[in-house]
Amino acid sequence: MKKQSIISYTFIIGLSFLLATTFSLQAQTVKLKLIETSDVHGALFPWDFKNDKPAYASLAQAYTYVEEQRADKSQTVILLDNGDILQGQPIVYYSNFEKPESEHICASVMNYMKYDAATVGNHDIEAGHPVYDKIEKEFDFPWMAANAVDTKTNNPYFKPYTILYRDGVKIAILGLTTPGIPMWLPEKIWSGIDFQDMVLTAKKWVEIIEEKEHPDLLIGLFHAGVDANYNGQSSDLPRNENASQLVAEQVPGFDVVFVGHDHNSWNFWVKNSDEKKVLILGTKGSARTATAATIILNKNNDTGKWEKEINGEVIKVEEYKADEDFMKMFNSEIEEVKAYVAKPIGEFTKTISSHESFFGNSAFIDLIQRIQLDLTNADISFAAPLSFNAEIKKGEVYVRDMFNLYKFENLLYTMNMSGQEIKDYLEYSYGQWFNQMKNPEDHLLNFNRDEKGEIIFSHGNPQLAASYYNFSSAAGIIYTVDVTKASGEKISILSMADGQAFDLKKIYSVAVNSYRGNGGGGHLSLGAKIPKDEIAGRVITSTQKDLRYYLMKWIEKENRVTPKPLNNWSVIPGDWWEKGKDKDSRLLF
Repeated sequence: MKKQSIISYTFIIGLSFLLATTFSLQAQTVKLKLIETSDVHGALFPWDFKNDKPAYASLAQAYTYVEEQRADKSQTVILLDNGDILQGQPIVYYSNFEKPESEHICASVMNYMKYDAATVGNHDIEAGHPVYDKIEKEFDFPWMAANAVDTKTNNPYFKPYTILYRDGVKIAILGLTTPGIPMWLPEKIWSGIDFQDMVLTAKKWVEIIEEKEHPDLLIGLFHAGVDANYNGQSSDLPRNENASQLVAEQVPGFDVVFVGHDHNSWNFWVKNSDEKKVLILGTKGSARTATAATIILNKNNDTGKWEKEINGEVIKVEEYKADEDFMKMFNSEIEEVKAYVAKPIGEFTKTISSHESFFGNSAFIDLIQRIQLDLTNADISFAAPLSFNAEIKKGEVYVRDMFNLYKFENLLYTMNMSGQEIKDYLEYSYGQWFNQMKNPEDHLLNFNRDEKGEIIFSHGNPQLAASYYNFSSAAGIIYTVDVTKASGEKISILSMADGQAFDLKKIYSVAVNSYRGNGGGGHLSLGAKIPKDEIAGRVITSTQKDLRYYLMKWIEKENRVTPKPLNNWSVIPGDWWEKGKDKDSRLLF
């Protein structure tokens, strides 16, 4: 009996030691999965409210992936969003402006999904103070932007960073947003906020975080893109629009930087100034992709510090089915907005498409020009295609069609510009838009080209040299665009639309959307050469509501609309234009 007791005792001690050792080993290894969504733009559900048809990707599908990952008990999931969720689909517009007294649909959805943290995007600010100030209080998680500074207190307007504790690991997440917001949005929308330089802000707050928090992981959640040279900017430019990679490289301490704003899937490494690797991850827009950083941490018992193994991946959200419980939860909200967008507002006597706008006068753009001129009584109007290939069909027109006709929540400005500034504005626009054709077989449109002069393709599509929403044409004047001429020499303004002389020295009233009127695209500063600090002073009037609202009211009043091109501008030589148009139309569409 005594011998058996000794054996049993020895066995118990050995088993206890084995279990303790196993527990100790397990406790020293932690697996985290940080999942990012970004630039969702209202794609909450697998339904395209603008076109009344199923959508390929949505947060409902991303949630399926998230729940699968949460079900894996070998890891702990952290869910993050990187901004631009309050604009894009009618369902968020409805919460923003039509039913603001209720909890915002984005707050309801994101709280249901149990997000841990998020960053503010430029299109979230676009919704205006009443919307983003309210939704920040409705979120169950911190909404961050360290570089959005309250001008009264000099403290961040939103929370600068958050600390999460997961499985014994202390995680700091710093939020930053693009400082380009004042260039695109009217001041009353972001009044009281100074959007400061991302690199300088990151240096300040990383120092604060490291001294105060001593985190085991430092994560960047930045609503800004990767390409610091985008749109003629440079890496040394203060308040660079897309400074995410600059922060990763110039501010030591980050383990992972999640990026947004540029709608690209990113998964690559850079080295910071301490020669340490930083993973950069980013998503496509409209919930088409999500990203995930898998971080395995092993505690070094000698140093007491975590040793990290980090891997990134891009998740194709469309490959997942929408979560059934998620869809049941929000079914009534979905049906309510379906009914809202199905409201008829008038009739179109012909079908119009935005793709015609790439090549010349189009009924699509000129409908917007007509409405802008009618609303403002301005002399001249500027407008550009805001959708790549949107279509509004002949027949009854519904509320949902207005989201195809006009994509963004811009206000409508009236500005003062001289005749010379108007011409220079158009030279800048068409210089980006049309190629200098060398012969009739040449391309009409200006494409990105490699060092050999060959057109660059991305995912099978040719890359335009500039964003299509910068292809701004004019109404109220008659002019020609000579595609045989170099950039800066293409435009000849023949007269005003009513036949009166056009005077380069005269001051004209010009109707333009608030994005362009605040300097977006560089047409006013780089093209018309108006000093940036003088642009705001040129604004005479501004609408109180977004332009889409006035478009709807205009169509309701007209009831029956015959969209047609104004035919106030033409491309010369005409035969060259025809050949170039046919070639590039086949290439693009």
